[in-house]
Formats: sequence, structure tokens, C-alpha cells
Amino acid sequence: MLKSIRQLYGKKLGASDGEIGHVKDFYFDDQNWAVRYVVADTGSWLTGFQVLLSPHAFGSLHQAGSVLSVNLTRHQIENSPSIESHVPVSRQYEEDHYQYYGWPCYWQGNALWGMSGMPVLAPSSMPLPSESTATPAHPKRADAHLRCTHAVKGYDIKASDGSVGHVCDFMVDAQSWAICKLVIKTGPLLSGREVEIPTSKVDRISYEKSTVFVNMTVQAVEKSPEHHSDSDSVAD
Repeated sequence: MLKSIRQLYGKKLGASDGEIGHVKDFYFDDQNWAVRYVVADTGSWLTGFQVLLSPHAFGSLHQAGSVLSVNLTRHQIENSPSIESHVPVSRQYEEDHYQYYGWPCYWQGNALWGMSGMPVLAPSSMPLPSESTATPAHPKRADAHLRCTHAVKGYDIKASDGSVGHVCDFMVDAQSWAICKLVIKTGPLLSGREVEIPTSKVDRISYEKSTVFVNMTVQAVEKSPEHHSDSDSVAD
């Protein structure tokens, strides 16, 4: 089952002991095309504090009800490593984040989630903040290949023989959190069709040019399967 990222924006988030806000954005890995974090808007609960929640805290995105549940307490989330808004996520931060929660690191292994093809929902094994030792200083590391879906939404699509539209949505597998398809608005902004193309057709993303380059012709993109925004899609 594929879920629309666009339809998940604004969805309420609930910890094991109460609400924690709503979905603001998603960070995805632009090398392996997987959602690595949900960005939570915590409102007045944690003012000025951007909360990143790994799929390990959710398990599946296919949850019943109007609230997405995470297997964490508000106390755990409040004391997790902080990150400023609009700052690229570094590997140093990710290591601190995963160490804090005690989750397996997705970059350690050959599978999509390190040693597994999907994130494993399990209680975090990290000690309470009062029992934790100070986090050691890390040498400077390169930023991870993480980008916000909100930022990439609207990027132009450049086919092998010309421009063909822009990104308007992402379709993510509910179990593995892999982004399997991009939804492309073709033609005029208001009257164009929305079609789905597999992310395997993406050659590269130019963040400087705000453009996604795809290994398809304009005609092939325009003839891709139509996207139906009123329901989730079934994975091929």
C-alpha cells in the first residue's frame, strides 16, 4: 500500500501518553529514496524545538484512526537531541539521535534500513535523560543525503528531451517507508494532469536549479499512469 505524502501533512501525532502535535514535513534520503524522519510541529508544547521522529517509532504508516501513533513518551521526545529549524541534518546529529533512542542505524548495512528492509517498531532501549552520560564530541562529518519533501515539491521535471511539469506529491510504501513514485503535474499549472512515475527513473536532483532530471521522454512522462488523489494506491 502506497500513501500520499501530501495527504499526511497536518495529520495529528500521538505519543503513548498524549498528543505531541502534527506532521509538518518529511526528510527523505535522496540516494535510497526512503523517508528517514517525520518532522513534527509541536505547537506551544515545545516552542522553538523541531522534533524529528524516525519511522522506527511508528512501524507502519498504515494506521487506523485520525492520529499517527508513535511508540514513545512525551518525556522521551522532549529530551531527545535538538535540531534547529531549516538546518541540514548532519550525520553527527543522526548518530546522536539513534544512540539516544537505541535504534539500529539505517546507514549500517546493505538493506534499506541497515540490516532490514523496513523499520522495526520496538520500545527504545535508551536510558532516561537523568541517567545518560554527556554526549561525546564528534569530529566534523559530511551532511547526510536528506531533503525535505516540502522543499522538493514544486521542482521542475526535466525529461531527456525537454521540460514536462513539476513535482506535486510523493507516494511512500506504508511498510518500508520507501518513496516508490513521484506524482508529476504535467501541462498548465491549474489544468494539467497528475501522473505517477517510479523513482527508479530519476537520474539526479539539482537543488541549485530546483530541477529533477528523469530518464524518460516528455511523451513517456505524459503517458504515465494517472494519479488519483482521493485514495491511496496499491503498490505494484
